[in-house]
Amino acid sequence: MVETLTPTSSPPCFWRRSWANHHHQRRWIPSAASFFVTTHKTLLTALCLAFFFTVFYWQRDAASGGFLIFRRAFPLRQLPKLRPVAFNLTEFGGVGDGVTLNTAAFERAVMAISKLGKKGGGQLNVPPGNWLTAPFNLTSHMTLFLAEGAVILGIDDENYWPLMPPLPSYGYGREHPGPRYGSLIHGQHLKDVVITGHNGTINGQGQSWWKKYRQKLLNHTRGPLVQIMWSSDILISNITLRDSPFWTLHPYDCKNVTIKNLTILAPVFQAPNTDGIDPDSCEDMVIEDCYISVGDDAIAIKSGWDQYGVAYGRPSKNILIRNLVVRSNVSAGISIGSEMSGGVSNVTIENIHIWKSRRAVRIKTAPGRGGYVRDITYRNLTFDTVRVGIVIKTDYNEHPDGGYDPNAFPVLEGISYTSIHGESVRVPVRIQGSAEIPVKNVTFRDMSVGITNKKKHIFQCAYVEGRVIGTIFPAPCDNLDLYDEAGNLVRRSSSQNSSDIDYDI
Repeated sequence: MVETLTPTSSPPCFWRRSWANHHHQRRWIPSAASFFVTTHKTLLTALCLAFFFTVFYWQRDAASGGFLIFRRAFPLRQLPKLRPVAFNLTEFGGVGDGVTLNTAAFERAVMAISKLGKKGGGQLNVPPGNWLTAPFNLTSHMTLFLAEGAVILGIDDENYWPLMPPLPSYGYGREHPGPRYGSLIHGQHLKDVVITGHNGTINGQGQSWWKKYRQKLLNHTRGPLVQIMWSSDILISNITLRDSPFWTLHPYDCKNVTIKNLTILAPVFQAPNTDGIDPDSCEDMVIEDCYISVGDDAIAIKSGWDQYGVAYGRPSKNILIRNLVVRSNVSAGISIGSEMSGGVSNVTIENIHIWKSRRAVRIKTAPGRGGYVRDITYRNLTFDTVRVGIVIKTDYNEHPDGGYDPNAFPVLEGISYTSIHGESVRVPVRIQGSAEIPVKNVTFRDMSVGITNKKKHIFQCAYVEGRVIGTIFPAPCDNLDLYDEAGNLVRRSSSQNSSDIDYDI
């Protein structure tokens, strides 16, 4: 039972529901000794045990979304523990009138929780109300819980936002050289952090930031709404994030991160660079069951920018993205890159509905990036009214400075697309490799996309090597080998280097 220090604090009963539904629960395994009986059939029993544990691990992999091939693609996670103590923000002087600045109240609350780490940490309940605040930091072993009707409002005066050094894997601020603004809710070198609630809201009030950015009135890169750096064991769930000044949720060089049941919103136009979720040099991450409609990429997996990302050398890997509905009128539903210089690998993107978007799924890179994008699986995607469905672009030439190596060519290989369906798509596929950056080992299987354009080149390829298995629609480009459903070769590609890229459609 949680010790609640105030009668107004929210009860902890929500944990029983949310943790019971968590897909990473560990199952109890009976002791092997309990299976043994004192008989002469020891060998038979041992064989039965071996079979039992083999099936158990296969089933556990299937439940967690992992591959059933002798290894777990996405490791299971231990669940956060109940906090022994809960506080209410009003205990620290918080006033939820939308006018009073609550930064000091948040800071005092976090300080109190920071002293409880050895006892299991603490929970900060944010009750219904509008809680205006400048940026503040989280601490380890902390739960930030937003009640229904609770809104944390970011102050829209940039003078309250602290300046921070550029990210080490970027070298520069993403929009300006030099320092960058910090995030509204921030954390570094943390462990065991939970941000959750009864669908409370964190609102960055980004309108003034967007306007100043368009008018070129800002001298530093805008800050994210929520940024967690160099941390592990993070859970963010059951809240709404909206109107971020810049990228909305930015986990940076983190491990063991679960993001689920989020609603992320920003205007689809005139809200520049308001990406939804940007995993950046992260490892062992699950993003699931979210709705995202924003002014840039709904999700963009990153790992550093040109020579700075190569030197930092932290890939994004072991990432599972599933069960999302996303929209991006000016960019893409799910992107990888363009900042991917530390490498991106072992990513599964499945059960995604992309609607009224410029692009559906995209990989973007350029000469000078270095790094790699490999072992990427797209499965069960639905395109609903998008301009271009599948995009791989190798000339996305944005660079932090002139110090990058123009001969640092990224490697793109091992990319598969299975069960791709949709309607009202202008160009279903545009894969634009180059002589320096060919796209290798691409696979298409089970694809049927209704198109809005009757021109010939609507499945576009350049410098692509790979295969099509079975019948797909529209007809694939000539760069790809054709196989029947049984895996028998039907036709070799006529030229993997030929190009029919047509940007007029």
